[in-house]
Amino acid sequence: MLKIVGGRPAINSKALSVAGQSRQASLTVAALPRGTPPAQLWRIMAFDSLMPAISFTGCHAYYRLSVGGASVPRVGPVLLVANHTNSLMDPALVTVAARRYVRFMAKAPLFVQPGLGWLVKAVGSVPVYRRMDDPKLVSQNFDSFRDVHVALAGGFAVGIFPEGISHSASRLQPLKTGAARIAIGAAQLYGGAFPIIPMGLVFRDRRTFRSSARVIVGESCVWDDLAARGPGDKEAVRELTRRIDASMRAVTLNLHDWRDEQLVRAAEGVWTAEFGAEGDVRDHMKRLSMTTDALARLRLGGDADWWRVARELRLHDRILTRLGLTPLTLGEQVSTDAAVVWAVRRLPLLLLLPLAGLGLALFWVPRELSGAIGAKLAQSEGEDAVPTFRVLYGLVIFLAWFLLLAIVSALFLGVLAGVFVFVSLPLVAFGALAVGESRKLSWAAIRRFFTLHLQRERVDSLRRRQHALAMRLNDLLTRAGE
Repeated sequence: MLKIVGGRPAINSKALSVAGQSRQASLTVAALPRGTPPAQLWRIMAFDSLMPAISFTGCHAYYRLSVGGASVPRVGPVLLVANHTNSLMDPALVTVAARRYVRFMAKAPLFVQPGLGWLVKAVGSVPVYRRMDDPKLVSQNFDSFRDVHVALAGGFAVGIFPEGISHSASRLQPLKTGAARIAIGAAQLYGGAFPIIPMGLVFRDRRTFRSSARVIVGESCVWDDLAARGPGDKEAVRELTRRIDASMRAVTLNLHDWRDEQLVRAAEGVWTAEFGAEGDVRDHMKRLSMTTDALARLRLGGDADWWRVARELRLHDRILTRLGLTPLTLGEQVSTDAAVVWAVRRLPLLLLLPLAGLGLALFWVPRELSGAIGAKLAQSEGEDAVPTFRVLYGLVIFLAWFLLLAIVSALFLGVLAGVFVFVSLPLVAFGALAVGESRKLSWAAIRRFFTLHLQRERVDSLRRRQHALAMRLNDLLTRAGE
């Protein structure tokens, strides 16, 4: 499909037109960097089919993950651009949201990093040589960019984090121009523009096991007018970088300070509870972004009303949290009949509670080992890497634990019993996790019922206060938008 002539890829346009119909194995070989050793080549081809499943398992095991927004094309070239706050968990989340194999660009030091380098190489990542790492190697980016151009022109999905670093900042960092130069360079080989799709990775607490995480998929950038101008056109590169930045800001939460997050979420929750809103994750992110921008303008303007509303919002949020309520559940109407119906529907959960106990007993050892080893290995990389190491080594430790229990079962009960145990243990683990979380949610709902039922006067007072807060907040947001 692709030939190398004079150190550069020569593209056959007829071959490219049918690239999307080629077998995945052929596409993989064509898109790999030149000189890839045969052993590594076979590992990469194996991971081609395994990585989406591994990413799905790891991400859904560690986070309560939801994906929403637009759809990523299942075939053909696409450049995925995402914010980067969670080390190597971010590529896994992008892969889950893309629902297809994605080849990533990764900083060169990751390829030799103890504990992670093998994985970065195994999935066929393309190295990026940053000046901050080693100025002498920056010239090698020519080969890296060429390999990515070939991959995109051949119909691959390529992922890149345009900020250039994994960080803990509360907002999107200034973008490097690499994503734009890659897109325009690949467009010359491909014969025109292709989708550049932004993804926003939003976490409530990225380090905490089973905290919520969202991936918001945005609409593709419009850049047909820039595709033919070539990567040497600096103005075209700057303009495309600006458009990519705008598209990414539309799907990410950009706070002035992390301390503002609670206030922004409280404001959005109150406004939504009182005035109603669509439930799509993109709409939710849009409301959070609008609230963030409006409150930032109000703060900078020194609006006295803003400070009073901010104090009252924080107080209202603290009270609701202590009562086990949210702005939305505060408005629920409860009755004894509704409570009986709710309880009857959840009776089957009682039958499944032993499953949660079994899971706690069976998987306590690998869970604790995964947490301890992951935290230890991540010390040298910073807090961003904690979930990565916990998930990566957790998958290995749990697999080894499943195998150990299967071998023990086979020794005492026979080979068929061992096979059954090995196959069923992952299902038991995820089932126990689901039952355990359902139990927690049920207890929270029971507590909420009694709070709403037994503290009616206090609840009515909070409802009136919330409505008044929502009206004042709406006035402030309207004023900020004028």
